[in-house]
Amino acid sequence: MRIVIGEDEALIRRGLELLLGDAGHEVVAAVGDAEALLAAVEAHGPELVVTDIRMPPTSTDEGLVAALRIRRERPGTAVVVLSQYVQRRYARELLATGGGGVGYLLKQRIADIDTFLADLERVADGGTALDPEVVEVMLGRARHQVREVGSLTPRQQEVLALVAEGRSNASIAAKLFLTEKAVVQHVSRIYDALGLAPDADAHRRVQAVVRYLDRP
Repeated sequence: MRIVIGEDEALIRRGLELLLGDAGHEVVAAVGDAEALLAAVEAHGPELVVTDIRMPPTSTDEGLVAALRIRRERPGTAVVVLSQYVQRRYARELLATGGGGVGYLLKQRIADIDTFLADLERVADGGTALDPEVVEVMLGRARHQVREVGSLTPRQQEVLALVAEGRSNASIAAKLFLTEKAVVQHVSRIYDALGLAPDADAHRRVQAVVRYLDRP
């Protein structure tokens, strides 16, 4: 897989290069600011972009703005943004670009190499990957503000969190030591409780659930 990295901290940028290279991917460019990121994407046409949200010159949201522009101009390019902090707005804006192929992960997830690489590959394949802490913040807010979420059983809330992360039914079953049939039943009941139409398209179901949980 051809990848462009955007990260202003040299040590993290180099670490990502080595990590992804060792995993068999081709890092075609690794840059330190948003303008260089956009230029690298234009020059190399990568399959996946991995970028920090906070980039020079202001170190606020230049990386996110660049990611949204890439998604708008090159919808076939998958994008994963990395952050040190949980921001629901970032997840919402990325999901609003439409379809799958987007991810929002906290930087500490990089330490879990196997999971991090699996998340990147899932996004590159057209899926979604939301950091568990982001999902937990959304769920915590929804438990107090959205009556339907509060009515879910503890097990259903566990399943909902994993659905929102972008996991497949098979992955959820393995994580919770359930059968896939049991997961399908839980998901169906969750859809009924939240008033969401069942959808076989995995990333669309994640978008629907997350947008529901993050509504004003």
